[in-house]
Amino acid sequence: MNYRFQNLLGAPYRGGNAVVTQNTQLISPVGNRVSVTDLKKHQTVTLPVQSSSNICRIAASPDGTFLLAVDDNNRCLFINVPRRVVLHRITFKDKVGTLKFSPDGKFIAVGTGKLVQIWRSPGFRREVFAFELVRTLADCDDKVVSLEWSLDSEYLLVGSKDLTARLFCVRKLKGVLNKPFLFLGHRDSVVGCFFGVDKKTNKVNKAYTVARDGYILSWGYSGQDSRVDESGNGGSEPLSPGTPERNDKEMLENDGNGTELKKRKEFDGKDRDAEGHEEDEEEHLHRGKWVLLRKDGFNQASAKVTACDYHRGLDMVVVGFSNGVFGLYQMPDFICIHLLSISREKLTTAIFNELGNWLTFGCAKLGQLLVWEWRSESYILKQQGHYFDVNCVAYSADSQFLATGADDNKVKVWNVSSGSCFITFTEHTNVVTALHFMADNHSLLSASLDGTVRAWDFRRYKNYKTFTTPTPRQFVSLTADQSGDVVCAGTLDSFEIFVWSKKTGEIKDILSGHESPVHGLMFSPLTQVLASSSWDKTVRLWDVFAGKGTVETFQHNHDVLTLAFRPDGKQLASSTLDGQIHFWDTIEGVLMYTIEGRRDIAGGRLMTDRRSAANSSSGKCFTTLCYSADGSYLLAGGTSRYICMYDIADQVLLRRFQISHNLSLDGVLDFLNSKKMTEAGPMDLIDDDNSDAEDGIDRQSRGNLGYDLPGSMPNRGRPVIRTKSLSIAPTGRSFAAATTEGVLIFSIDESFIFDPTDLDIDVTPEAVEAAIDEDQLSRALVLSLRLNEDALIKRCVFAVSPSDIKAVALSVPWKYLERLIEALADLLENCPHLEFILHWSQEICKAHGSSIQRNYRNMLPSLRSLQKAITRAHQDLADMCSSNEYLLRYLCSVGNKN
Repeated sequence: MNYRFQNLLGAPYRGGNAVVTQNTQLISPVGNRVSVTDLKKHQTVTLPVQSSSNICRIAASPDGTFLLAVDDNNRCLFINVPRRVVLHRITFKDKVGTLKFSPDGKFIAVGTGKLVQIWRSPGFRREVFAFELVRTLADCDDKVVSLEWSLDSEYLLVGSKDLTARLFCVRKLKGVLNKPFLFLGHRDSVVGCFFGVDKKTNKVNKAYTVARDGYILSWGYSGQDSRVDESGNGGSEPLSPGTPERNDKEMLENDGNGTELKKRKEFDGKDRDAEGHEEDEEEHLHRGKWVLLRKDGFNQASAKVTACDYHRGLDMVVVGFSNGVFGLYQMPDFICIHLLSISREKLTTAIFNELGNWLTFGCAKLGQLLVWEWRSESYILKQQGHYFDVNCVAYSADSQFLATGADDNKVKVWNVSSGSCFITFTEHTNVVTALHFMADNHSLLSASLDGTVRAWDFRRYKNYKTFTTPTPRQFVSLTADQSGDVVCAGTLDSFEIFVWSKKTGEIKDILSGHESPVHGLMFSPLTQVLASSSWDKTVRLWDVFAGKGTVETFQHNHDVLTLAFRPDGKQLASSTLDGQIHFWDTIEGVLMYTIEGRRDIAGGRLMTDRRSAANSSSGKCFTTLCYSADGSYLLAGGTSRYICMYDIADQVLLRRFQISHNLSLDGVLDFLNSKKMTEAGPMDLIDDDNSDAEDGIDRQSRGNLGYDLPGSMPNRGRPVIRTKSLSIAPTGRSFAAATTEGVLIFSIDESFIFDPTDLDIDVTPEAVEAAIDEDQLSRALVLSLRLNEDALIKRCVFAVSPSDIKAVALSVPWKYLERLIEALADLLENCPHLEFILHWSQEICKAHGSSIQRNYRNMLPSLRSLQKAITRAHQDLADMCSSNEYLLRYLCSVGNKN
């Protein structure tokens, strides 16, 4: 029962900007969640953190530890990425167009509406009000859409929709009005602004501003100049201290409580501002002279610039356009290095990594995220999720792979451990409605509304067989017997069940008798009996091999939506439109008991509902069922935000999994806000959004064809939250749910990440270092395991001498054993001290062998990682020794001859 959210598949990217940290960690928003992709290991993990609505803007600290995620409701989460926890929350008062950490990590600049707010970064400090507002810059006349920090964190370059870019000095100067310098001459909003530096002096000497209409302006800095350039190409006139605008500015530059920032005297007696900066006569960029050097066009006809980025070290600019084209340009001479089309839809993010050798592009409309190495012109990563809703999921027999089929006519196969899709089949021409993995573990069946059932081999990456009917039919259910010799599919239009021979592809039989679409189809795990469910209120059992037709019929009072066999084949569960789950004895043919699930699945009100969630009688039913591996409990999902887990023996609800808290989806809230009701209907359903491509966000209208429930009507507004398919892994350690958000993976085998109850004020990195210095190695190791800092754990492992390994291994508490084994497995793969780490592994197994044996199921993932690392090391050594053996023989023979 201890299932926890582990990963999200099927939707790698849904809009907003992406960031790259530590050169190889790609962080991107996925709906109201955030996913982290390791570009070296090709692993994608979605953080178990949810925002209240879709995330539109993210920013990462320079070291990659902290992440800011802002959603459509202007609510911001301050996330510790290694710990996967939310540290602080804050809500901004206006729409956030851009935000960025300063290079030193001390401040955060946020463009909220027309204002630029500078906040102090919270970090690890314990405080009630974590975010401290340092300054507010209110000189922009329209929405702020881009900003850039200088390397010394002293200046901000801000671009806005008022066709200008402004250069601000972050700190307040004593006795001087901080009037920004204006960069003029743009004919559209500034979507990107960047500082250029002199490589010799590492000081700012140029700037670039990219306009939405497809032009880039290059600016040069020529030093301090108090005179004003009023020609229109740049410059601003400082106002006298007594002007009204100065008074307004002084009123705006306040802290979060509205009190003006005060000067203070330091111990040396010099005047310093509120941040401690010394006021001297240094040269200030915003008061110097900037000259427009050149203006270049990207020549993309009517296409608009939707994303751009600049790499200071390479002096290069990458630009993404609304027609799916991107360009890479060498500055300052504006030399085009690459100009390629990677999509037909607009690019919503385009960024460099830290070294500048990889480019990351995202297309929100297609759910596409790719990383491209521009020097070798090769893909590092290419991931694309399903464009529409996922209809069906299926686990492979070894639980390593997961197949998904969706309304976009595609079948995808995912690696569960890495979270990446490695095969996409596109041969279907209509919606994919059902999937079934064969027992051989490398063959997959899929059914579609295009009238075909296709067999796929994902070792050879091809469709090796197609099953069709004499006249076109729409298939909505699919199954195969245990041997894989017989394939069956149920239809939506003719209400028949077609039976094919897998070897020959010929139709062996057509089972008739149902009077409505056959949405449930499954073979008994032990016998050769086929069960089918239909909207005609019946479940029928068929003897396919004997050709006797219907063996037995189970009558229901309402339409039967789906069915599932218990793994032992002695029980069958069926779900009906009135929200009940019926359990049948397949041997005796009698009804055993019924679970009333209407109240369990109830919750969530649609925008179009005229009744409250408690009084509504529509949609409260289960459309997918799945037994556990041992048959002791049942998972059920449907048109609700909940997945219910039932104990079959006692017919009680054990647990409810809420698949999402995303308020951007319909059906999440139980009570609607009456303030959002208008004469024309709910405000959320009124399409008055005039935002254009520069926001980088696409509103997704997911597929909902209305064929999955009798009389269902597609929602014309936001996507409706629902669970269309459930599949539990054969090992029973995880299950997958095809939902509106994507494919959610829940698992028991989640590794130990962070236990806040196990920390106190004395558990610090300094305490670990002190324990090592005092030669208290057991205490140091336990402290590092409590902190769960990978670098500290490995340092403590290497601090132990070989003679003391046995004693330290005995002192490791059981609950930290799994984390230590994971660290040893990682060290075996990445460090040269093979014998030392093998000695550690041996002593751990000797000291805790009985405990590991008793709890091997919980320890299985870490033990497998250790086994893989040891096996790989053994193979490498074996290859090396075998090659050296012949060399030694040769050297010995040469020595004997001499």
